[in-house]
Amino acid sequence: MKPSPSLAAQFRHFATHECPHDPLYQAICSSVAESPALLALMEHAPPTQQKPVLLLASLHERILSGADHALAAYYPSVGGTRAPDPDLLPALLDFVDQERAGLLESLRRRSTQTNEIGRCAALWPALQAIAAQSGRQDLALFDFGCSAGLNLGVDQYRYDYGSCQRGAAAEPGRPLIHCEWRGDAPLPREAAGFRLVERMGMDPSAIALGDEDAVRWLRACVWPSERERALRLDQAIKLARVAAHRVQKAASGLDLLREWLDQLPPGVQPVLFNSWVLFYFSAEDLQRHVEAVAALVRGRGLIWLNAELPGSHAPGLARPAPLADEASATLWNLQWAEAGELQHRALAWSHPHGRWLQWLAP
Repeated sequence: MKPSPSLAAQFRHFATHECPHDPLYQAICSSVAESPALLALMEHAPPTQQKPVLLLASLHERILSGADHALAAYYPSVGGTRAPDPDLLPALLDFVDQERAGLLESLRRRSTQTNEIGRCAALWPALQAIAAQSGRQDLALFDFGCSAGLNLGVDQYRYDYGSCQRGAAAEPGRPLIHCEWRGDAPLPREAAGFRLVERMGMDPSAIALGDEDAVRWLRACVWPSERERALRLDQAIKLARVAAHRVQKAASGLDLLREWLDQLPPGVQPVLFNSWVLFYFSAEDLQRHVEAVAALVRGRGLIWLNAELPGSHAPGLARPAPLADEASATLWNLQWAEAGELQHRALAWSHPHGRWLQWLAP
């Protein structure tokens, strides 16, 4: 089967706009875009997962598994120091031939699951805003598409916003998330302003932290040059194994959400959270999801917190002016109900991995 031209365009766009500061991934994506043999690999992935990040993670997973190949010399995650050069493409093609079975297994059954705890630098003040708006300090957090559920530990992490640090107390082994606070909005208060009294995660491909193969996939979704992110991930995994927050695999996340809402204690504010999940929905599935969640917002007092690419946001959500210099910025959006009517508020823009945060005025 001849690869779709749109796949090549995706890889070219990713090289130019999504990873211009990562020489290895830029070079790999550019090479894939020009190679029918490499593009053909993507035909083995489900249509909704045919994204460059899936192939990049699948290659990285094979490298992390200990595959003995010259390609590993380009990957800092395993000690490689070689910069992209003309030998990269031949090495990549040979690696694909050697590791084809493992690569196809990942492409067919895996989905990209970064579980990026850097986003908690925005989630933490967002939960403060929800507590202030709802008048309820006790919150219940449901992470829809949670991967391994590491964002459920948002109150266990330390945040460095440049001029101040917030969150959990600094101590060895606790992730420290650096985030540039942009704009004129005041920094988060010292006191968290909320308590997470219930939390649950759901994912169709939930990662069990006791499964080493699954955890290696989680590590593979971190870009190989980003060693600070990799360290934070390992620290968060250790904390999550101790905390043992509920994370459930489910085909229908909304059915699980409804059951969870039924079990919450009175007086608790339920919050539905998703980050970089709607991006993978078809237009039809997104519309059905939006309508079902809206019914829960109106009827059950749910507050819906979205952190998504603006183009994949649900119809009707608030859309502030985009940031001219941030093509892939994440928009944090809030939906709630007053007197049965849906209300919307754009909370913030952020870097996809939480490297910076621009809070928006109410």
